Amino acid sequence: MTGDIQNSNQKDNQQFKSGFATLIGRPNVGKSTLMNALIGQKIAITSKRPQTTRNRIRTVYTCEEGQIVFLDTPGIHKAKNKLGDYMVETAEGTLSEVDVVLWLVEPSDYIGAGERHIIEVLKNIKTPVILVINKIDTVKKELLLGYIDAYRKELDFAEIVPVSALKKDGMEILLSCILNYLPYGEPFYDEETVTDQPVRQIAAELIREKALRCLEEEIPHGIAVTIEQMKFKKKIVDIEATIVCEKDSHKGIIIGKQGAMLKKIGSLARRDIENLVEKQVNLKLWVRVKKDWRDSDYLLKNFGYNPSDTE
Repeated sequence: MTGDIQNSNQKDNQQFKSGFATLIGRPNVGKSTLMNALIGQKIAITSKRPQTTRNRIRTVYTCEEGQIVFLDTPGIHKAKNKLGDYMVETAEGTLSEVDVVLWLVEPSDYIGAGERHIIEVLKNIKTPVILVINKIDTVKKELLLGYIDAYRKELDFAEIVPVSALKKDGMEILLSCILNYLPYGEPFYDEETVTDQPVRQIAAELIREKALRCLEEEIPHGIAVTIEQMKFKKKIVDIEATIVCEKDSHKGIIIGKQGAMLKKIGSLARRDIENLVEKQVNLKLWVRVKKDWRDSDYLLKNFGYNPSDTE
């Protein structure tokens, strides 16, 4: 009987694929939007501002054919502080740990310095690379072949897939391509799992997303959000969170006249957090100044950005 069970499991493993895929690219190419579209749920925050994603975010897509564990990484860019160093290290550190790499680019035949840096990085890995040309809804279809040819000359890609993450166009084709490069094996997570991120961390990121969208240009990169308290009750969740900024002048802008800006951020964040926890949320926001926190090893670690911890 035991032998029959083992044979049955081996047969299932030969039919089911399971592995890891990382999303890389320059800032603001749509990595988080694509990941949310692929798994069908909002986990990673998005905004029009570059460097929105700071940590490596792990999400899970499961279907009858297999399971894909996605790693959404910060955009690869020229770092200007220790937070930037951490973000680039996090992004480039995933390339040798996964089964397939998804490199997102915008639709263009111009390959700039940022893209060429990524090309040089990818030349040094053995992992299959799928080039994903995102935002195809913004260009004429007849131009796509030219964009594909421009990139095809630069690197031997396993696949080239044009998509629109915003419009959810090309998602099924891309998922099928990813599964082709995964090994056979048992799933890493149960089929109900969508992310391994703690609810507290996702809530903090949702608050930061709303701040990114509401605040002025010079402030967003200098903010972090910490959840001081999260209490789950029968019908409501009480959350106290702090928005950390670098300058006293920024604190006044974040709070706004008579607290209007802070109320706006809280109101927008509350809706998404309620969708996340499926309960009513009582959200209280505070603002605190921590000067130059992006260059402080202690504060970076305290806020969850720990370069020595890439798991």
